[in-house]
Amino acid sequence: MKTLIVFYSRSRTTKRIAQEVAKALNADIDEIIDKKPRKGILGFLIAGYDATMGKTTEIEFEKDPSSYDLVVIGTPVWNGRVTPAIRTYLLQNRGKIRNAAFFCTCAGRPGKCLEQMEEILGKRPVLRKILVRKRLEEGIKEFVEELKTLSGS
Repeated sequence: MKTLIVFYSRSRTTKRIAQEVAKALNADIDEIIDKKPRKGILGFLIAGYDATMGKTTEIEFEKDPSSYDLVVIGTPVWNGRVTPAIRTYLLQNRGKIRNAAFFCTCAGRPGKCLEQMEEILGKRPVLRKILVRKRLEEGIKEFVEELKTLSGS
């Protein structure tokens, strides 16, 4: 099964997980770049506001998801919601994604992030996983094993 790991990461946690999953699955990887500045405390506050309001943003990415059997999409949770970058990616590519799996990273409560991702994509993912910071290593291993089971690896 040809797999693509797509992610957005502000603080590098989601990026680290995406890289580990891609390596374990021998999958391609594509980082979504949000063109809106989100660094520092002001960037953090604006990010939370934009997520709460369901805003989209200008993004860059490289790979065409229609070339893959499975697209694994990762995002941090912002104020209990999906990030604007992932919202935009899903809206732009929902007709190109055959099968999706989602993961979100959070410090505690994931809110409605995964449900929002499913609603935006317009179809049920084959797998959804919440990765909580205090159980990150364990969660990554579980997620990789679940994805391997799906792909028959």
